[in-house]
Amino acid sequence: MNTTSSGTANLNSRAGLKALLGQESAYLIRPWTLLKNYRKADLRPDLVAGLTVAVVLLPQAIAYALIAELPAQMGLYSAIVAAVIGGLWGSSRHLHTGPTNATSLLILATLLTVTQPGTPEFLAAAGLLAVMVGIMKLAMGLLRMGVLVNFVADSVVLGFTAGAGVLISVNQLRHLLRVDIASSPDILTTLRDLIYHVGDIHLISLGLGLGTMLVIGLLRRFKPDWPAALLGMIGASAVTGFFQLDDQGVRVLGALPQSLPPFSGIALPTPGLLGHLSAGALAVSAIGLVEAVSSARNIASKSGQRLDSNQEFVGQGLSSIVCGLFSGFAVSGSFTRSAINFTAGGRTPLASVFSGAWVMAAMFLLAPLAVYLPRTALAGVLLVTAFGMADRREMRKVLRTSVGDSSILVATFLATLLLPLEFAVLAGMLVSFARYLIKTSTPGVYPVVPDENFRHFVNVEDSAMCPQLGVMNIEGSLYFGAVNHVEEAIRTNQEENPRQKFLLLRMYMVDHCDVSGIHMLESIVQRYRKLGGDVYMEGVRPRVLHMIALYGFDRVLGHDHLLQNENAISHLFHKVLNPGFCVYECPHRVFAECQALPKDSHAGEFQFITETPDHHIEELSPTVLKLLTEDPDEKLLLIDVREKGEFRNWHIRGARQIPLRRLGQEGPDLPSDHSLVFVSRIGRRSEMAVHIMQDLGHLRAFNLKGGILAWEAAGYPIAVE
Repeated sequence: MNTTSSGTANLNSRAGLKALLGQESAYLIRPWTLLKNYRKADLRPDLVAGLTVAVVLLPQAIAYALIAELPAQMGLYSAIVAAVIGGLWGSSRHLHTGPTNATSLLILATLLTVTQPGTPEFLAAAGLLAVMVGIMKLAMGLLRMGVLVNFVADSVVLGFTAGAGVLISVNQLRHLLRVDIASSPDILTTLRDLIYHVGDIHLISLGLGLGTMLVIGLLRRFKPDWPAALLGMIGASAVTGFFQLDDQGVRVLGALPQSLPPFSGIALPTPGLLGHLSAGALAVSAIGLVEAVSSARNIASKSGQRLDSNQEFVGQGLSSIVCGLFSGFAVSGSFTRSAINFTAGGRTPLASVFSGAWVMAAMFLLAPLAVYLPRTALAGVLLVTAFGMADRREMRKVLRTSVGDSSILVATFLATLLLPLEFAVLAGMLVSFARYLIKTSTPGVYPVVPDENFRHFVNVEDSAMCPQLGVMNIEGSLYFGAVNHVEEAIRTNQEENPRQKFLLLRMYMVDHCDVSGIHMLESIVQRYRKLGGDVYMEGVRPRVLHMIALYGFDRVLGHDHLLQNENAISHLFHKVLNPGFCVYECPHRVFAECQALPKDSHAGEFQFITETPDHHIEELSPTVLKLLTEDPDEKLLLIDVREKGEFRNWHIRGARQIPLRRLGQEGPDLPSDHSLVFVSRIGRRSEMAVHIMQDLGHLRAFNLKGGILAWEAAGYPIAVE
């Protein structure tokens, strides 16, 4: 028997492993699936869309490489490789992968912790960083951790990109002005150095850069469909070459190599280098994934495509790894290029692949012309780009509508300007995650009452509450982080309403409950039962009910305390609550069931009747009472302690009606040689009546167990006037 069980377990383990490996292999063989299902009809639209994207990608690749203080050809190599790998292994049909401004700025901030730009160590560290970033992204995809990107608020990306735009602008001023100061991620240091070297401004470079910005601005205003950045760079190159401005001090980019992305590999890193790069790699991975997935989702909302975040993580990871191995740097998804791909009519991910091919062809054809491309013109392109990085319209909406998101946005923006960039990104993520924890750990827990039509429950606010029964909604998971808040809210309500001995928890919105949640519920149940009351639940979801049953809490609570949604209040009103309290103590009619109850005008004079008797009370079952009423030798007096209207509607034949509120005055006149059996609707008021008669010295007082409802359920006759 044990051998068979062991064999079955092994088979199940192998099946689970096979399924897991099958899913991972599906992620990795994405290109085969894509190419196998490719249609010839999509070829021309994809080629056109790829060319349209390439026109934008070419100047961006060069400019974004210079943001990271890397050679221009590294940007081109990254653009080619990432477009191909990201398109083939990604999930989105339109997401375009390649260099981005925010990622490039983070790369610079990370690499400056290792060495200075322009050194061989700087270039090697850039390749290693790309591989580290790619491995992190790839691992998250294969481990199906795509859901983690949901924990980074959009306001983190808004705040970071706005701050990055300011940093890029300030950092590019030294190239626009052509002043010799060191690159620094510290905005204050850069501004101080710029002010100190204000006398070294090269006016020709400044004029050429401003002219490039003016051309781009005019083209975007009057010819928005034209490639403004590319035309601005071509114009600046033409002016520089024609007037030989490089001989007058204008710094030019120089000729670019005409070759395929060369394999560079990575040298064996030292533990110290890995330590310096690890925080930055995590930040680049995080902001890159959020940037890519948010861009893909934005386009998918228009195209109607269903995305696989894990597959996208795999594509993004492989793109950065291959870029790092082939003389590039870490990449991410670009919203601008993705939107261009979509509007240009791209139909499949091969449009992205074709954009990389177009850039490679352009590099072979136009590389010699880059010898006249002025560095100040590239600075002008980046300044225009940086100005557009801050989504001011969206930021205004966030600041106007949400205090929580506004705080995250402002905190991330300020951290981007004042802290090391990698810590700014991580700080924004931690703040958004902390906000999520705070929100989930403080679910809505509040008392409710029926609305005026008794169809729905609404917040109490100024409405009257039932003095006996508290009804509370719980809106959120009962997990370890939330149980203290939930318990405190329930305890506070109980302390504010000490006469509410019973509690009904409405659990419709509780989708998860862990062991800590069950322990909290046990504590609440014990508290109410110690006070002489009880706790009931309605609307418990199957998943939560399963957890309750596994732990055995259903036996502690009682299966009859898990009520059906449609009759919870009715059940409690007829079977649990004290009608005497309703008649004599409560002036309100909170529930629909209260509407037919009489309300005594002497409310407040008989508070003792609502308390549970503290000494033994004899009870008779309906069957025993029936036998006693049929015995002619038995001196028995049956007394119904309900109100006149209740008695008139239905009562036991032969019963005498004395309202409970009058029993204190009329009780001493009852015959002492008779057995007195008291009756009420469910036996609660009659129990109090027995207590009163015992205090008056009448020792032969009994209560009908279960009241007139039990008498009727036993099939015995009811009299109606």
